Amino acid sequence: MSVLTHVVGQLADLLHPLFGPSAVAAAIVLFTALVRLLVHPLSRAAARGQRAQAQLQPRVAELRKRYARQPEKLRSAVAELYADAKVSPLSGLLPSLLQLPAFFLLYRLFSGGGDGLLAHRLFAAPLDGRWADALAGDGVFGPAGLVYLGLFLVVGAVATFTCVRARRTVAAAGGTGGGAAGGAIGRVLPFTSFLTLVTVAVVPLAAALYVVTSTAWSAVERALLHS
Repeated sequence: MSVLTHVVGQLADLLHPLFGPSAVAAAIVLFTALVRLLVHPLSRAAARGQRAQAQLQPRVAELRKRYARQPEKLRSAVAELYADAKVSPLSGLLPSLLQLPAFFLLYRLFSGGGDGLLAHRLFAAPLDGRWADALAGDGVFGPAGLVYLGLFLVVGAVATFTCVRARRTVAAAGGTGGGAAGGAIGRVLPFTSFLTLVTVAVVPLAAALYVVTSTAWSAVERALLHS
């Protein structure tokens, strides 16, 4: 953690001529983007795996109909289908899982504020503060409150973009399958992107900057990889 804190501190020193007292906040955004860039190959691998699995879904659906009352034969037939296509059922999931340790490490770094990292501000809002602190201070439209409103606007725009794309994907696929329950999940799932608003509201501002940057990166990356 101290190594990562040192790197963020060095970035803040480089950015200070441009951002002044908000240099640490800018360094958090830049460092998060650099880490996301480093793990981008894993995202590309996950996207390739997801596309390969999507191409097999019509044939999997046929097998499910054929062996609806024979679960053992269904599992065997699906496994054989994936083997023949040289596609692993985990090909879209495993690369994503491999990214998680880096994301958890960054979240811990920016929520814990090692070595005084959070003893700085983004404009009027302290990096170790939360939205509740801003509300208790000068209120929603106070100097610190306006910083959070700006973040909420960014998150809302990203969430709306993600939601629209997800709904189009579900509609194009004819729902998620699995009957009424699957259809309900398919209708609700696109709106989960708005849960990021809750996260930004309750975590320290430094962690919120990481969440907003990472979420925005994910939305753009997903749009490019799945276009």
